[in-house]
Parts: sequence; structure tokens; C-alpha cells
Amino acid sequence: MTTIYLSLGSNIGNRKKKLEKAVAELNKNNIKEIKISSLYETEPVGPKQRNFYNIAGKFKTNLNPQELLKVLKQTEQKLGRTKTYRWGPRVIDIDILFYGKQVIKSKNLIIPHKEIINRAFVLVPMKEVASNFVHPTQHKTIKTLNNVLQKDTYIKCIEKI
Repeated sequence: MTTIYLSLGSNIGNRKKKLEKAVAELNKNNIKEIKISSLYETEPVGPKQRNFYNIAGKFKTNLNPQELLKVLKQTEQKLGRTKTYRWGPRVIDIDILFYGKQVIKSKNLIIPHKEIINRAFVLVPMKEVASNFVHPTQHKTIKTLNNVLQKDTYIKCIEKI
């Protein structure tokens, strides 16, 4: 089984419930929860819209990266996600942050997620889950990346783990 890290977010409907349902669905689909961060409220990237609720999670899976991506997209659709515009509102958004220590660059999948180092809504919750995890291309821990991040966006812990 491979240890993976995911980022989940929602800004439509009952945001907390959507995140809980997403984690439950992942657990049913061979993506087993190990640790989930606290719940954070964050400003959206892009156009003005409702704030997001975000979490990060550590999971184990025996799915390969492409199979994992397929299950995540199916989970998003099952929970009501539809295609909108770039950085638009989302019922649920699930991103693969890390797949073990692998670096993957394919047409439809880039791991590690290329924006991790620029996003407080990813690094702050990820620090709770795996502060000593070393980013495979930046060669720095999540804690270090979080400490040097310019946190100029709103991020607030809503519920501690």
C-alpha cells in the first residue's frame, strides 16, 4: 500500500458535510483514511465567491496514480460536482498532493500538485497531517514550506481535530 496525501475543499452547500461525505466515500473505495487535519475556512483563489472549507488527509491505497485519479473524479461527480469555470465554486474538490515520493508528469496528472508551495489552504492543514514529510522536488519539509509561505490570504481554523 502506498501512502498518499490529498487536499479536499468545498464552498457550495453544507461544506463540512460534503467533506465528511467525501472522506467516507474514499474509505469505501480502497483509499483508507489514516489522519485528517482540522477544518479550515479559506478565501477562494480566483473570482469572488463563498469561502471554502478545506482539509488535508493522509491515506493509504493500493490504487496506482491513474486509478486513484479516476476514483477521485468519480467521487467528486457522485457528490454533485459539475464542470464550471476555472477556479469556480465547487461542491467538492479533491486533489492529489503526493503519491508516496513519486514525481509524475503526464497529460492528465501532475504529482506533486504544482501549486502546493504557494497555497496556505494546502500547506497549513498538511502541516498538521505530515509536518516532516519531505516534498520530493522541493526537498524541504512541509513545516519548512509552510513557515516560508507568504500567508496573505485569509485562513482560519474552524474545528480542531
